[in-house]
Amino acid sequence: MPAPSSLDPGSTTTKKYLPWVVAAALFMEQLDATIVNTAVPSMAASLQVTPLSLKAVVTSYILSLAVCIPVSGWMADRYGTRRVFAAAVAIFTIASMLCGLAINVPMLVAARILQGIGAAMMMPVGRLAIIRTFAKSELLMAMNFVIVPALIGPLLGPTVGGLIVHWLSWREIFFVNLPVGVIALWMIHRHMPDYRAEAKRPLDVIGLVLFGSGTALLSWLLEVFGEHRLDPTWVAVLSAVSIGLLVAYGWHARAATHPLLRLGLFKVRTFRVSVVGGFITRLGVGGLPFLLPLLYQLGLGLPAWQSGLLMMPTALAAMGMKLASQQVLQRFGYKQVLVVNTLMIGLTITLFATVDPTTPLAVIVLLGLAQGFFNSLQFSSMNSMAYADIETSDSSMASTIASSLQQLSMSFGLACATLVAGWYLGDLPQTDRVAVTDALHNAFLTLGAVTILSSLSFWTLQPGDGDSVSKGLPEREDPAEGASFRP
Repeated sequence: MPAPSSLDPGSTTTKKYLPWVVAAALFMEQLDATIVNTAVPSMAASLQVTPLSLKAVVTSYILSLAVCIPVSGWMADRYGTRRVFAAAVAIFTIASMLCGLAINVPMLVAARILQGIGAAMMMPVGRLAIIRTFAKSELLMAMNFVIVPALIGPLLGPTVGGLIVHWLSWREIFFVNLPVGVIALWMIHRHMPDYRAEAKRPLDVIGLVLFGSGTALLSWLLEVFGEHRLDPTWVAVLSAVSIGLLVAYGWHARAATHPLLRLGLFKVRTFRVSVVGGFITRLGVGGLPFLLPLLYQLGLGLPAWQSGLLMMPTALAAMGMKLASQQVLQRFGYKQVLVVNTLMIGLTITLFATVDPTTPLAVIVLLGLAQGFFNSLQFSSMNSMAYADIETSDSSMASTIASSLQQLSMSFGLACATLVAGWYLGDLPQTDRVAVTDALHNAFLTLGAVTILSSLSFWTLQPGDGDSVSKGLPEREDPAEGASFRP
C-alpha cells in the first residue's frame, strides 16, 4: 500500500505537523517521568506496602531509559523512524495501561520497565525525524516545539499528579496517557516520515553491555542518592565499577568498526560544546524542580496546590520564549547568547535565595517568569546548535549521544541538588522551618554559582558557530578541526 503523500519528508504537511507529533509524545513521556513521584504515598496505601518499598517503581523506569536510549539510534537506522517511533508510543501507551491495572508491586515494576523501554526510543528517534525533515535554516524553529515538553514536563508533573491523586486515584495518573497515546499513533501514521540508513550496520553488543550497564548503574546510584543511608564503601565500589565500565566502553569504541556510540563526533566543536556544556549547565538547572517545591512548601509554608501554581509562570514563560528565540540568536549569535544567558540563569537561581515568607508574591512570580524565559532560550540554543555541523549520515548517532547524556545530566542535577541541600541542613531536623529555609537558600547560592561558572564552557565557541541554523548561512570549513559544515 503506497504511503500517503503527507509522509513525503519535504511536504508542507509533514513540516507543519511533525513537530507537534514529536512534542505530544515527548510531553507524555516527560510528564510521566515526574508525575509518579507525587502518587507514591497513595500507591503504597492502595497496594498495602510502605512508600519506601516503591522506590523500585521510579528507579526501574530510570534504568530502562539508561539502557535502551543508546540502542535507539541503531534501531531507527535499521527499521526506520516511523516504525520505531510508532512502536515506542505503542509500548509506552500499553505499559501505561498495565501500570494503572497493576495489583501488586512486581506487576507495577514490570510495567514501568516496559514503559521506560518505550520512552527511551521517543526522544532520540523523534529528534532524528525532526533533524532529517527540516533544513538547517529551519531546524531552530522546529526544535523549539521539541524542547518545550522537556522544560515544562518536570514542572507540571508534581502539580498535575497532586491534583489527580486528590480528586481521583493514582491509577488515573497512568490512564491519562491512553487517549494521548492513541491520538499520537494516529498522527504518526499520518505525518511521520520514514528515515533509515542506506547501509545497515551491525549492533555493537559488547558496547551495549559496557555502556548500558555502566550508565544504568550510575543512574541508579544517582537516583537513590540522598534517600537511603547506603554504606559508603558500597557507594564507592559501585561508583568505581560504573565509571570503569564507561571507561572500558571508551577504549572499546576507539577500536570498534561500528561502535554503539561513535565518540569521534565530539571532534565537531559545536556538538561537543553543546552536549558537554549543556551537561554542566544542567547540574544547576536540573535541581530546581526538586528545590523550588521544597522552598514553597517547607520554607514558605504554602499548601501543595499553591506551590504547584507557583511553578506555572516558569512553564508559561518557557512556552512563550520559543516565539523570540530565533530572532535573538539571529541578532546576537550562539556564542554571545549562550555565554550571557547562562550567566542570567545562574543569577536567577541565586535570587531564589532571597525568597522568604515576607517576599511579595509578585516578586516570586517574576523570578519564575525569568527562570522559564532564560531556561527556554538556553535549551533551544544548545539543542539546535548540537546539530548545526553534523552530517546527515551522522544525525541518528548524534541524536542518540545527546539524548543519552541529557538523561544522565538530569540524574546528576537532581543528585547534586539533594547533596547540596542535605549538606547545608546537616543533622538539623526537616521540621525546623528556619533551618530548612536557610539550607535551601544556601543550595540556591551554590547551584547558581555552579551555573555561572558553566558559562565558561561556551567561550570556546567561535562567533560564526551555529549560523547555519540561526541564519541559514552556506557551508564553511573549520580549519582548526577539519570538519566540513553544511546547512
